[in-house]
Amino acid sequence: MHSDYQDTIVALATPPGVGAIGVIRISGQQAISCVQDFFRGKDLNNVTSHTAHFGRLVNEDGQIIDEVLLTVFRGPRSYTGENTIEISCHGSPYILQEVIRLLTSNEQVRIANPGEFTLRAFMNGKLDLTQAEAVADLIASSSEKSHELAMQQLRGGFAKKLSDLRQELIHFASLIELELDFSEEDVEFADRSQLNALILNIQRTIHPIMESFKYGNAIKQGINTVLAGRPNAGKSTLLNALLNEERAIVSDIAGTTRDTIEERLVIDGVEFRLIDTAGIRDATDAIEAIGVAKTMEKIEQSAVLLYLFDVTALDVATVHEDVDKLQREGLELIVIANKMDLDPYLKPESFYNDYIHKDNLITTSAINQMNIDYLKTKLYQLGIKGKAQTDAVIITNSRHYKALAETSDALQRAKDNLDQGLSGDLVAMDIRRALHFLGEISGEVTTDDLLENIFSKFCIGK
Repeated sequence: MHSDYQDTIVALATPPGVGAIGVIRISGQQAISCVQDFFRGKDLNNVTSHTAHFGRLVNEDGQIIDEVLLTVFRGPRSYTGENTIEISCHGSPYILQEVIRLLTSNEQVRIANPGEFTLRAFMNGKLDLTQAEAVADLIASSSEKSHELAMQQLRGGFAKKLSDLRQELIHFASLIELELDFSEEDVEFADRSQLNALILNIQRTIHPIMESFKYGNAIKQGINTVLAGRPNAGKSTLLNALLNEERAIVSDIAGTTRDTIEERLVIDGVEFRLIDTAGIRDATDAIEAIGVAKTMEKIEQSAVLLYLFDVTALDVATVHEDVDKLQREGLELIVIANKMDLDPYLKPESFYNDYIHKDNLITTSAINQMNIDYLKTKLYQLGIKGKAQTDAVIITNSRHYKALAETSDALQRAKDNLDQGLSGDLVAMDIRRALHFLGEISGEVTTDDLLENIFSKFCIGK
């Protein structure tokens, strides 16, 4: 990633291709003067910030390229903190390419790297690092809940809370460092009991945030939900019923589904990635064997398993055998007794055991849409797992989770050393480590590699 933030950058801010409108963004010291060279309208050097101006863009020969609307933002009152202009023109690929060519004909203007506008916003103090990452999450959000979590992080409360705790820890770290300078005089500047209390307070703060990661990441990525069962259990029919469309081929012939089918289902703002799989049985040919192997692989990767069985075809012992093989720690299980229209007198409680009970056994007739709405309700409840409240801090980023885990480990070592009355240099070392990882979250501590890793995943133009 380019490290010279004094130059001027330009990029297309809307998706490439033909469209009614295209937006080109230019930011940096030369942004206004560069655009003025090709703009026929008001003198942009004299206009005030946050104003829009109509005019024409012309090329080097004075030929009109397009009629445009320019929005001018003067630094530091802009997204990047620099002088910025957004050019709204017609969405012809030729027009967009020609405008960018004109702007980059200035030797001080170059094409922006991925995420460089947001990187500059971070470097200029407009956003902390968690807020910058939230911008990417906001762009990628595909459901109401993922949008909600991205907006929560963009507001910056998470980093602010950790930054306040970090400042308190810095105070104690400085006192302990001061003690090391006077080690021969055996003095204590840092109150050990207060430091211990602070460590406990930080741990009480970050542990619930760490625990929220599994939920937050699932909401951000979509919850992997696998439909599994023996052939002809009705998995494809159930998929169609949940989606309310004929997505999968339905047949009475066993083994119709040979490969996985993945679809997106949003229930009250929570996204579920539904995966219909091949029936679980001893395969009759090589292709079906590959399908069954994929089924087992998808089950291993899933967060929620919908195990279906045909009430007219499987007995209690077989259902228990299947569930015992598929169940694993951390997997949310819903057992679906399907085709109840063919055996309406079946008693569901006859299937109860350690893994199957009244709270996770649902009777359905997928072909008749029986209990499909109830199944969606159960899926939603599993998806939010009691975390529907929006006031709690919820993290969705694995980088944040890892940094919090490292912080927690370092603080625990510092506390253990305090409890054992060990020397201040050992305590200081662990506190410095905790400070480092807390600072990495908000961007108070950064490296070029860290910034490269984060912003290279952004789209160009953001």
